[in-house]
Amino acid sequence: MTRVLLVEDTKMGRDCITGYIDSSDRYELVSTIANAGMAEMTVMRLPVDLILMDYRTANNEDGIEAAAAIKRHFPKIKIIIVTSMTSVDLIDRARKAGADSFWYKETSDTELLEVMDRTMNGESIYPDTTPVIQIGNAASTEVTPMQLEVLRLVVAGYSNPAIAEKLHISPDNVKWHLKELYQKTGYSDRVSLVGAVIDKAFIIPGL
Repeated sequence: MTRVLLVEDTKMGRDCITGYIDSSDRYELVSTIANAGMAEMTVMRLPVDLILMDYRTANNEDGIEAAAAIKRHFPKIKIIIVTSMTSVDLIDRARKAGADSFWYKETSDTELLEVMDRTMNGESIYPDTTPVIQIGNAASTEVTPMQLEVLRLVVAGYSNPAIAEKLHISPDNVKWHLKELYQKTGYSDRVSLVGAVIDKAFIIPGL
C-alpha cells in the first residue's frame, strides 16, 4: 500500500480527496493536516510515500514552499500539488520546487487517482497550460506577456513610474498597456481590474 499524507485545509477538499483514496485498494491515508507548514514535521514522524499538497493552506501557508523543503530532506517522497487556483505562476513554481506532479481540482481532464498512479510509477504529470479563465470581457489568453508583467506589478501596488523603471520601459508605455488591458477586459479603472484578477486567482498578491 502506498502511504498518503493529505495537506488540505477545507472540509470539502478533504472529503473529496479522501473519497478518491478510499475508492482505491492501492492507497492508505496515514494523516490529514490543514497547514503546509506542518507537513515536513509530519513526514519526520510518519512513514509517507506520497503527499497530496494543496497550494494555499491554513494560515495562508504556501504548499509549494513546503514541497521544496520536503524535497530537500526527503527526495524519495513523491509530491503532487493540488489546487483550484489558476495563477499563471503556480506550474513553474511547482516544477522549480521539485514537485513530481500537478493537478487542478476543477478543470483537469485527468482523474486524481490516475495522476497518483502515474506519479508513483515515476512519471511527472503536469498540465500543458494554465486553465483559460475569463477576466471581464477577455480570456486570460488574450493578455500579452508584457501586459502580464505590467499587471503583476499593478497588483503588487507599484505606481506607473515605478513599473516603467522595473520593466525598463517608458511611463507612457505603461499607460498604453493599461489602456489595452482596460479595453480588453471592459474594466475602466485600476481598482476594478486588480480586484478581478485577484478574485479569479489569475495573479495572487505576494507571489
